[in-house]
Amino acid sequence: MSFLSAGVAVVTGAGSGIGRALAQQLAAAGSALALADVDEAGLAQTAQSLEKKAAQVTTHVVDVANEEAVRSFAKEANKKHGRVTLLINNAGIALHGDFEEVSLDDFRLLMNINFWGTVYGVNYFLPALKREKRAQIANISSVFGMIAPAGQCAYAASKFAVRGFTEALRHELEGGNVGVSCVHPGGIRTQIARHARVGAGVTGTGHQEKAAQFEKLLRTSPEAAAARILRGVERREPRILIGADAYQVDILQRLRPATYWKILSRRMEKLTAE
Repeated sequence: MSFLSAGVAVVTGAGSGIGRALAQQLAAAGSALALADVDEAGLAQTAQSLEKKAAQVTTHVVDVANEEAVRSFAKEANKKHGRVTLLINNAGIALHGDFEEVSLDDFRLLMNINFWGTVYGVNYFLPALKREKRAQIANISSVFGMIAPAGQCAYAASKFAVRGFTEALRHELEGGNVGVSCVHPGGIRTQIARHARVGAGVTGTGHQEKAAQFEKLLRTSPEAAAARILRGVERREPRILIGADAYQVDILQRLRPATYWKILSRRMEKLTAE
Protein backbone atom coordinates (compact mmCIF):
# COMPACT_ATOMS: atom_id res chain seq x y z
CA MET A 1 0.00 0.00 0.00
CA SER A 2 2.78 2.41 -0.94
CA PHE A 3 0.51 5.21 -2.18
CA LEU A 4 -1.51 5.13 1.02
CA SER A 5 1.41 4.79 3.40
CA ALA A 6 3.25 7.78 1.94
CA GLY A 7 0.37 10.22 1.89
CA VAL A 8 -2.09 12.41 3.75
CA ALA A 9 -5.70 11.26 3.60
CA VAL A 10 -8.78 13.38 4.25
CA VAL A 11 -11.85 11.40 5.35
CA THR A 12 -15.25 12.95 6.04
CA GLY A 13 -17.88 11.13 8.06
CA ALA A 14 -15.03 9.58 10.06
CA GLY A 15 -16.94 9.38 13.33
CA SER A 16 -18.53 5.99 12.66
CA GLY A 17 -19.19 3.21 10.17
CA ILE A 18 -17.18 3.08 6.98
CA GLY A 19 -15.45 6.37 7.80
CA ARG A 20 -14.09 5.03 11.08
CA ALA A 21 -12.95 1.79 9.43
CA LEU A 22 -11.21 3.79 6.70
CA ALA A 23 -9.40 5.88 9.31
CA GLN A 24 -8.25 2.78 11.19
CA GLN A 25 -6.97 1.01 8.09
CA LEU A 26 -5.28 4.11 6.68
CA ALA A 27 -3.56 4.74 10.02
CA ALA A 28 -2.40 1.12 10.15
CA ALA A 29 -0.96 1.56 6.65
CA GLY A 30 1.05 4.56 7.82
CA SER A 31 -1.00 7.36 6.28
CA ALA A 32 -1.33 10.74 7.94
CA LEU A 33 -4.97 11.67 8.48
CA ALA A 34 -7.26 14.71 8.57
CA LEU A 35 -10.54 13.31 9.92
CA ALA A 36 -13.82 15.21 9.85
CA ASP A 37 -17.31 14.64 11.22
CA VAL A 38 -20.16 16.72 12.59
CA ASP A 39 -20.33 14.30 15.55
CA GLU A 40 -17.57 15.48 17.86
CA ALA A 41 -17.95 12.55 20.28
CA GLY A 42 -17.85 9.96 17.51
CA LEU A 43 -14.84 11.65 15.96
CA ALA A 44 -13.01 11.53 19.28
CA GLN A 45 -13.79 7.82 19.61
CA THR A 46 -12.38 7.21 16.14
CA ALA A 47 -9.18 9.08 17.01
CA GLN A 48 -8.81 7.07 20.23
CA SER A 49 -9.16 3.83 18.27
CA LEU A 50 -6.12 4.56 16.10
CA GLU A 51 -3.61 2.56 18.12
CA LYS A 52 -1.26 1.88 15.22
CA LYS A 53 -0.98 5.39 13.86
CA ALA A 54 2.47 5.96 12.41
CA ALA A 55 1.87 9.53 11.21
CA GLN A 56 0.10 12.71 12.25
CA VAL A 57 -3.67 12.57 12.84
CA THR A 58 -5.83 15.68 13.17
CA THR A 59 -9.55 15.85 13.88
CA HIS A 60 -11.93 18.51 12.65
CA VAL A 61 -15.58 19.04 13.61
CA VAL A 62 -17.18 19.90 10.28
CA ASP A 63 -20.70 20.11 8.90
CA VAL A 64 -20.07 19.29 5.24
CA ALA A 65 -23.37 20.94 4.26
CA ASN A 66 -21.83 24.26 5.25
CA GLU A 67 -19.61 25.57 2.46
CA GLU A 68 -17.66 27.93 4.70
CA ALA A 69 -17.01 25.11 7.17
CA VAL A 70 -15.57 22.90 4.42
CA ARG A 71 -13.47 25.77 3.08
CA SER A 72 -12.05 26.35 6.56
CA PHE A 73 -11.46 22.61 7.00
CA ALA A 74 -9.44 22.44 3.79
CA LYS A 75 -7.38 25.45 4.82
CA GLU A 76 -6.72 24.02 8.29
CA ALA A 77 -5.87 20.53 7.00
CA ASN A 78 -3.41 21.95 4.49
CA LYS A 79 -1.85 24.14 7.15
CA LYS A 80 -1.40 21.28 9.64
CA HIS A 81 -0.30 18.58 7.19
CA GLY A 82 1.28 20.59 4.40
CA ARG A 83 -0.25 18.43 1.66
CA VAL A 84 -3.18 16.17 0.75
CA THR A 85 -2.91 13.08 -1.44
CA LEU A 86 -6.26 11.36 -0.90
CA LEU A 87 -9.77 12.77 -0.41
CA ILE A 88 -12.59 10.43 0.60
CA ASN A 89 -15.97 12.16 0.65
CA ASN A 90 -17.82 9.70 2.85
CA ALA A 91 -20.18 11.82 4.99
CA GLY A 92 -23.85 11.17 4.36
CA ILE A 93 -27.30 10.65 5.88
CA ALA A 94 -30.46 8.72 4.99
CA LEU A 95 -34.09 9.80 5.09
CA HIS A 96 -37.20 7.70 5.76
CA GLY A 97 -40.38 8.47 3.85
CA ASP A 98 -42.00 8.43 0.42
CA PHE A 99 -41.77 11.62 -1.63
CA GLU A 100 -45.15 12.88 -0.40
CA GLU A 101 -44.08 12.24 3.21
CA VAL A 102 -40.88 14.29 3.18
CA SER A 103 -40.83 18.06 3.21
CA LEU A 104 -38.78 20.16 0.84
CA ASP A 105 -36.66 21.13 3.83
CA ASP A 106 -35.98 17.42 4.49
CA PHE A 107 -35.01 16.98 0.85
CA ARG A 108 -32.75 20.05 0.83
CA LEU A 109 -30.96 18.98 4.00
CA LEU A 110 -30.17 15.55 2.59
CA MET A 111 -28.97 16.98 -0.73
CA ASN A 112 -26.85 19.57 1.08
CA ILE A 113 -25.02 16.86 3.02
CA ASN A 114 -24.84 13.98 0.54
CA PHE A 115 -24.34 15.91 -2.69
CA TRP A 116 -23.19 19.45 -1.91
CA GLY A 117 -20.91 18.17 0.85
CA THR A 118 -19.14 16.11 -1.80
CA VAL A 119 -18.94 19.03 -4.23
CA TYR A 120 -17.58 21.35 -1.53
CA GLY A 121 -14.96 18.77 -0.55
CA VAL A 122 -13.72 18.40 -4.10
CA ASN A 123 -13.78 22.13 -4.75
CA TYR A 124 -11.69 23.11 -1.74
CA PHE A 125 -9.25 20.19 -1.67
CA LEU A 126 -8.62 19.84 -5.42
CA PRO A 127 -5.93 22.56 -5.59
CA ALA A 128 -3.83 20.71 -2.98
CA LEU A 129 -4.42 17.37 -4.69
CA LYS A 130 -3.28 18.76 -8.04
CA ARG A 131 0.07 19.76 -6.54
CA GLU A 132 0.94 16.10 -5.85
CA LYS A 133 2.72 13.71 -8.18
CA ARG A 134 -0.16 11.32 -7.63
CA ALA A 135 -3.45 11.93 -5.85
CA GLN A 136 -6.90 10.36 -5.66
CA ILE A 137 -10.50 11.36 -4.97
CA ALA A 138 -13.01 8.73 -3.82
CA ASN A 139 -16.63 9.86 -3.62
CA ILE A 140 -19.07 7.54 -1.86
CA SER A 141 -22.25 7.00 -3.85
CA SER A 142 -24.35 3.86 -3.22
CA VAL A 143 -26.11 1.01 -5.01
CA PHE A 144 -28.93 3.55 -4.80
CA GLY A 145 -26.82 5.60 -7.20
CA MET A 146 -27.43 2.81 -9.74
CA ILE A 147 -31.03 1.90 -8.90
CA ALA A 148 -33.83 3.94 -7.33
CA PRO A 149 -36.03 2.00 -4.88
CA ALA A 150 -39.48 3.14 -3.82
CA GLY A 151 -39.27 5.17 -0.62
CA GLN A 152 -35.83 6.52 -1.47
CA CYS A 153 -36.54 9.51 -3.72
CA ALA A 154 -34.31 11.93 -1.84
CA TYR A 155 -31.49 9.50 -1.04
CA ALA A 156 -31.40 8.04 -4.56
CA ALA A 157 -31.46 11.54 -6.07
CA SER A 158 -28.45 12.51 -3.95
CA LYS A 159 -26.48 9.37 -4.77
CA PHE A 160 -27.27 9.52 -8.50
CA ALA A 161 -26.07 13.13 -8.34
CA VAL A 162 -22.83 12.06 -6.63
CA ARG A 163 -22.32 9.43 -9.32
CA GLY A 164 -22.93 11.85 -12.19
CA PHE A 165 -20.69 14.51 -10.69
CA THR A 166 -17.92 11.99 -10.00
CA GLU A 167 -17.97 10.40 -13.43
CA ALA A 168 -17.92 13.77 -15.21
CA LEU A 169 -15.10 14.94 -12.94
CA ARG A 170 -13.12 11.80 -13.73
CA HIS A 171 -13.46 12.48 -17.45
CA GLU A 172 -12.32 16.07 -16.98
CA LEU A 173 -9.27 15.08 -14.93
CA GLU A 174 -8.35 12.04 -17.02
CA GLY A 175 -4.70 11.98 -17.99
CA GLY A 176 -3.65 14.15 -15.07
CA ASN A 177 -2.25 13.35 -11.66
CA VAL A 178 -5.59 13.16 -9.83
CA GLY A 179 -7.51 9.92 -10.21
CA VAL A 180 -11.21 9.77 -9.41
CA SER A 181 -13.19 6.81 -8.06
CA CYS A 182 -16.94 6.48 -7.59
CA VAL A 183 -17.78 4.05 -4.78
CA HIS A 184 -21.02 2.05 -4.75
CA PRO A 185 -21.50 0.17 -1.46
CA GLY A 186 -24.25 -2.41 -1.19
CA GLY A 187 -25.71 -3.28 2.19
CA ILE A 188 -23.12 -2.29 4.81
CA ARG A 189 -23.68 -3.05 8.50
CA THR A 190 -23.65 0.55 9.74
CA GLN A 191 -26.18 2.61 11.70
CA ILE A 192 -27.15 4.87 8.78
CA ALA A 193 -30.65 3.39 8.44
CA ARG A 194 -31.32 3.39 12.18
CA HIS A 195 -30.07 6.97 12.51
CA ALA A 196 -31.88 8.20 9.41
CA ARG A 197 -34.03 11.30 9.63
CA VAL A 198 -37.77 10.78 9.43
CA GLY A 199 -39.74 12.77 6.88
CA ALA A 200 -41.95 15.52 8.29
CA GLY A 201 -45.08 13.81 6.97
CA VAL A 202 -44.31 10.28 8.16
CA THR A 203 -46.81 9.04 10.75
CA GLY A 204 -46.94 5.93 12.92
CA THR A 205 -44.13 3.44 13.43
CA GLY A 206 -44.02 1.89 9.96
CA HIS A 207 -40.67 3.50 9.23
CA GLN A 208 -39.17 1.72 12.24
CA GLU A 209 -40.36 -1.63 10.94
CA LYS A 210 -38.96 -0.84 7.49
CA ALA A 211 -35.62 0.12 9.00
CA ALA A 212 -35.51 -3.15 10.94
CA GLN A 213 -36.32 -5.10 7.78
CA PHE A 214 -33.71 -3.19 5.82
CA GLU A 215 -31.04 -4.05 8.38
CA LYS A 216 -31.53 -7.72 7.48
CA LEU A 217 -30.10 -6.88 4.05
CA LEU A 218 -26.87 -5.43 5.45
CA ARG A 219 -24.35 -8.20 4.88
CA THR A 220 -20.96 -6.48 4.48
CA SER A 221 -18.98 -5.18 7.47
CA PRO A 222 -17.62 -1.60 7.50
CA GLU A 223 -14.13 -3.08 7.78
CA ALA A 224 -14.57 -5.14 4.61
CA ALA A 225 -16.03 -2.12 2.83
CA ALA A 226 -13.10 0.07 3.86
CA ALA A 227 -10.59 -2.53 2.72
CA ARG A 228 -12.30 -2.75 -0.67
CA ILE A 229 -12.30 1.04 -1.05
CA LEU A 230 -8.61 1.34 -0.23
CA ARG A 231 -7.73 -1.53 -2.57
CA GLY A 232 -9.62 0.28 -5.32
CA VAL A 233 -7.91 3.57 -4.50
CA GLU A 234 -4.50 1.91 -4.62
CA ARG A 235 -5.36 0.48 -8.05
CA ARG A 236 -6.97 3.76 -9.23
CA GLU A 237 -10.19 1.94 -10.10
CA PRO A 238 -12.76 4.33 -11.59
CA ARG A 239 -15.70 2.37 -10.16
CA ILE A 240 -15.59 0.50 -6.86
CA LEU A 241 -18.46 -1.89 -6.12
CA ILE A 242 -18.71 -3.25 -2.58
CA GLY A 243 -20.44 -6.51 -1.73
CA ALA A 244 -21.98 -9.29 -3.79
CA ASP A 245 -25.30 -7.41 -3.71
CA ALA A 246 -23.72 -4.41 -5.44
CA TYR A 247 -22.47 -6.61 -8.28
CA GLN A 248 -25.87 -8.27 -8.58
CA VAL A 249 -27.64 -4.90 -8.67
CA ASP A 250 -25.21 -3.64 -11.31
CA ILE A 251 -25.92 -6.61 -13.58
CA LEU A 252 -29.69 -6.50 -13.05
CA GLN A 253 -29.87 -2.79 -13.80
CA ARG A 254 -28.01 -3.33 -17.06
CA LEU A 255 -30.28 -6.22 -18.08
CA ARG A 256 -33.58 -4.68 -16.90
CA PRO A 257 -33.08 -0.90 -16.83
CA ALA A 258 -36.82 -0.14 -16.73
CA THR A 259 -38.17 -3.11 -14.77
CA TYR A 260 -35.48 -4.01 -12.23
CA TRP A 261 -37.60 -2.84 -9.29
CA LYS A 262 -40.26 -5.49 -9.89
CA ILE A 263 -37.60 -8.16 -9.49
CA LEU A 264 -35.70 -6.51 -6.66
CA SER A 265 -38.74 -5.69 -4.55
CA ARG A 266 -39.86 -9.33 -4.57
CA ARG A 267 -36.33 -10.48 -3.73
CA MET A 268 -36.06 -7.98 -0.86
CA GLU A 269 -39.42 -9.05 0.58
CA LYS A 270 -38.28 -12.66 0.54
CA LEU A 271 -34.96 -11.89 2.23
CA THR A 272 -36.46 -9.72 4.96
CA ALA A 273 -39.10 -12.37 5.70
CA GLU A 274 -36.45 -15.06 6.32
